[in-house]
Amino acid sequence: MFGHATRLRAREEFEEAALPHLDSLFGAALRLTRNERDAEDLVQDTILRAYRFFHRFERGTNAKAWLFKILSNTFANKYRKRQRERTVLDQVEAEATPPTQTRDPETYLLGRLFSEQVQQALQELPEDFRWAVMLADLEDFSYREIADIMDCPIGTVMSRIYRGRRLLQRMLAEYAREQGIGSGPPAQQGTSAPGEPPRLTLVKDPSK
Repeated sequence: MFGHATRLRAREEFEEAALPHLDSLFGAALRLTRNERDAEDLVQDTILRAYRFFHRFERGTNAKAWLFKILSNTFANKYRKRQRERTVLDQVEAEATPPTQTRDPETYLLGRLFSEQVQQALQELPEDFRWAVMLADLEDFSYREIADIMDCPIGTVMSRIYRGRRLLQRMLAEYAREQGIGSGPPAQQGTSAPGEPPRLTLVKDPSK
């Protein structure tokens, strides 16, 4: 009886710690996998693994960062190869499908929130840069938390964020020039540390 009560309390504690972050986990999984079904599977695997090892979670620390680290590791170990294979298949299908019939899940879900140009620029960033920028600018993790999630030194995190933001600025500035927009790229400039490229605050769809 005591064992059952202990397990029940542990499950309740896990649900209280993990469930509020499901939407953020799915959004991150979708940006990593670029496929809705794979994103759902990745989140499910992340939650199952987190529950299995919940006894290792240090109470009072950042549960969201802990879950994102598990998600990042699970993606690296299980989904990265699948995502690359799917990208090749998507490219083949795109060449054989009329443009009016294509519907990318990431475009469908994220297109409502962010301007098309910013979304496209983010997709074109190298994976490590894209993940670091998103963890910093979309999820508001600290450098130390991102370093733990990505399993790399803080200096590497800072470099990836810096270079990722610079690449974003260049791509968006180039688009602005092509469109004859003199006011710059379709994203607001947020605060950042001295000497860093401005943090990008992604603009929501004005229709929402």
